[in-house]
Amino acid sequence: MALSTGAIEVGHQPPEFALELTRDATQMRIPAKHIAVSDAMKETLAQEEGVRLTVYRDVAGYPTVGVGHLVRPEDRLKVGDTISFERALRLLENDLRQAERAVRRLVGDLMLYQHEFDALADLVYNVGEGNVSENESPMLNRAIARGEYRDIARELHYYHAAGAKAKGLVYRSKRREAIFMDAKYEDPRPAGIGVTRLSDA
Repeated sequence: MALSTGAIEVGHQPPEFALELTRDATQMRIPAKHIAVSDAMKETLAQEEGVRLTVYRDVAGYPTVGVGHLVRPEDRLKVGDTISFERALRLLENDLRQAERAVRRLVGDLMLYQHEFDALADLVYNVGEGNVSENESPMLNRAIARGEYRDIARELHYYHAAGAKAKGLVYRSKRREAIFMDAKYEDPRPAGIGVTRLSDA
């Protein structure tokens, strides 16, 4: 016999059911496995990475397209090729799913707010999962293991690309920390510099 939802009385539902009713990462910290990148973070990524429909080489020399998507052999693209805006969005969504999984692996059981998850997803998206490993980022991993949120925020700064300090990454790191600490997604650059929106592309 099937149990209708009306048969579940308040106070008698399993704990997981009650959590499902109240789970909102904008209001409380919850397990990372229940959080996905927000629309605000997607717009932030578009601003930081740009939305480019022609394959180009990034500052490290890697073929890149869309919203900072590193071209892989299965993409069957080369520098100079052009893709549609729709494909750029599909690539972004696929890359975000990978970043979300990487953040979940990174933080384990640590509870997060939406904005904290977003900042960590931006970090992984920007530098790659390998660069946030315990070997490459021991202080970040130590802060996560201890649940020290302020220390995590301090470890979100990555300034170098191709061996040189990049001013754009300095701004991005400041923004990432502000997102993590205060849910402030605004671009810290002077007005009119480097702003791209998904809706404008």
